[in-house]
Amino acid sequence: MKKVLILSAVISLFLSSCGVSKLAREQKNLLNGTWTLDNVRFENQPGTFKSVLFNDAQDICFEGSTWFFRKNNNTGSYTIAPSSLCQSGDRFIRWSVVESDLGTNQLQFKMIDEKYKDISGGLGYRLTIKNITNSNMELASEVTANGAPVSVVYEFSKK
Repeated sequence: MKKVLILSAVISLFLSSCGVSKLAREQKNLLNGTWTLDNVRFENQPGTFKSVLFNDAQDICFEGSTWFFRKNNNTGSYTIAPSSLCQSGDRFIRWSVVESDLGTNQLQFKMIDEKYKDISGGLGYRLTIKNITNSNMELASEVTANGAPVSVVYEFSKK
């Protein structure tokens, strides 16, 4: 009987340590649905920047893109509209909300195909969740340009 109680306690402790925080669950629930990426901007360094985001397309191509997050199986997609600068189409992702070592939550995603198979070789992206509400979301990632840190900020509105 003691062994069963000890085993139950160990399993409970293990399962509770693997769970995500209440805030991460709330943010995951808020992410669920369709969003429009309204603006991409760069902070912490003067000047203008031209960059390729997510190893995919130029930053200008992402403005106006539609992002979809499905929380029940953590899949989704983003769609880039056609233009002379951008290769349009759907890109499929697997995503989650994780706690970073700095105590902030991040949207983590990697590229998958239509059949949910990893096509990124296990590589992915993390964007810090700066703010999220029922109608707006602001994410950021830190990169280096000219040897100095730059924040890439993504401003979304919910459809």
